[in-house]
Amino acid sequence: MTFDEIMKALEAMGSEQTKSTYLRHGAQEPFFGVKIGDMKKLVKEVKKDQELVYKLYDSGNNDAMYLAGLTVDPKSITKATLEHWVQQAYWYSPAEYTVANVTAESSFARELAMEWIQSPEELIAVAGWSTYANYVTIAPDEQLDLTEIRMLLEQVRKTVHEERNRVRYTMNTFVICVASYVLPLTEEAKAVADAIGAVKVDVGNTACKVPLASEYIAKVEARGTVGKKKKTCIC
Repeated sequence: MTFDEIMKALEAMGSEQTKSTYLRHGAQEPFFGVKIGDMKKLVKEVKKDQELVYKLYDSGNNDAMYLAGLTVDPKSITKATLEHWVQQAYWYSPAEYTVANVTAESSFARELAMEWIQSPEELIAVAGWSTYANYVTIAPDEQLDLTEIRMLLEQVRKTVHEERNRVRYTMNTFVICVASYVLPLTEEAKAVADAIGAVKVDVGNTACKVPLASEYIAKVEARGTVGKKKKTCIC
């Protein structure tokens, strides 16, 4: 399928109801309001053409950008492209999900996560924390830099409540992911979760809630899945 054909297909899948929901979450025009489940019908076709993937992201259309994240080959994407993508992420969804998920599965996960975490730009910092959070869910523990992760946990403990709005959300997620997926650091992450308590985030006119890290981790422990890695974080 061509770029124009994909865009027409996305437009046909869109609905005003879904668009209204995304707008409440902070999405900006242009986009059609396509449900993720419907969008996935195009994944197999788009994956065949990686140049098309990049064109979809560069369109600036939120639906097309999300589809690009579902269809890109994270092992072949370049560092320069990921740096371009994070600059183009104009609201929290592409930063926190599309860019972060792809970067976490790339060859530059830790490098870019650490660089972005320290950014003065909120959405880039969001992408950084979310990248590292996703990275620990798929990377074997023996490949992780536990000292670096401990340092980040301490940064969360000391600064999360003074951080920028959406950065607070992703820092909280980072603690949950470390506790849930990095067995050697589960107890340390649980201690940080207890220390930070409830993290307040303005989620706008939505029903979204910020999970209490300690409660979320307890549920993972109750399921007996602590340390069980995911196969992918792209979804």
